[in-house]
Amino acid sequence: MKIGTVSVSYSRKFNLGNYESIELGCSLWAQVEEEEDADGVVQFLYHQAKAAVKEAAMPVIKANEFQISKAKSQKKVTNDDAIVEEL
Repeated sequence: MKIGTVSVSYSRKFNLGNYESIELGCSLWAQVEEEEDADGVVQFLYHQAKAAVKEAAMPVIKANEFQISKAKSQKKVTNDDAIVEEL
């Protein structure tokens, strides 16, 4: 029996528009007793890290989408007002 440690790091950069981005990452470690178990543990850790990054990114992305749609709607209202003034 050999005890070892496996680790997985996962990171992703999200483009927020307006020359802004955010990079989120997660690193996980686990001790394994059998070398044969290491591959399964690595796969499990990878999926856990990926899910953690996605969960952390969702509020930021949703807030950013709200800001983008708000800016677009304000721009449209401004453009519509300019058209009405021209008439």
